[in-house]
Amino acid sequence: MPTPDRRQFSPSAARNRDPILTVLQRALPAAGLVLELGSGTGEHAVHFARHLPALRWQPSEAEPAALASIADWVAHSGQPNLLPPLCLDLAAKPWPVAAADAIVAINVLHYSPWETTPALFAGAAAVLPEDGVVVCYGPYRRGGVHTAPSNADFDEWLRSVDARFAVRDLEAVQAEAQRQGFVLEEVIDMPANNLSLIFRHGGQGEAGA
Repeated sequence: MPTPDRRQFSPSAARNRDPILTVLQRALPAAGLVLELGSGTGEHAVHFARHLPALRWQPSEAEPAALASIADWVAHSGQPNLLPPLCLDLAAKPWPVAAADAIVAINVLHYSPWETTPALFAGAAAVLPEDGVVVCYGPYRRGGVHTAPSNADFDEWLRSVDARFAVRDLEAVQAEAQRQGFVLEEVIDMPANNLSLIFRHGGQGEAGA
């Protein structure tokens, strides 16, 4: 009897993977271990590992169904630099990774309670070296307002799904990062009114938007 294929598919992952890859190609170190938080279906992990062969890619998730999907994507891809997924709850300490060279979090902060944001940067501070980067992708409010009507609609939908979910204020995320020794180095406009935020451990400050 054939083993069932547990891979999940996300249309948004197929749409945004290349714009995000462009950011990662210049933000991530040339080599080392990248810890991806909240890897979802696993499609991003496969795509990034394929196009960044000098990096080892460590996907992670907390949801059992997502972990199963990622595991099957990893097995199906055959990518030698793509590691089996780890069960990682951002709020649980310590993380099951002793050290990483960079962290990537795609569509994580708005799909989780606010407490996840300080937990993410506290965990990142524990595993990243000085000068290590955290790349966060998703929609954000700026100056307390949404950057597009579609983001306001999305925010309302998120809150209807779970009252703890919401499009986060960029400034609030930046403040939590600073408390853990991270500096917002760059804000990059992305398609569909999203942003990529590049934080650096012990960095020098925001370079541009």
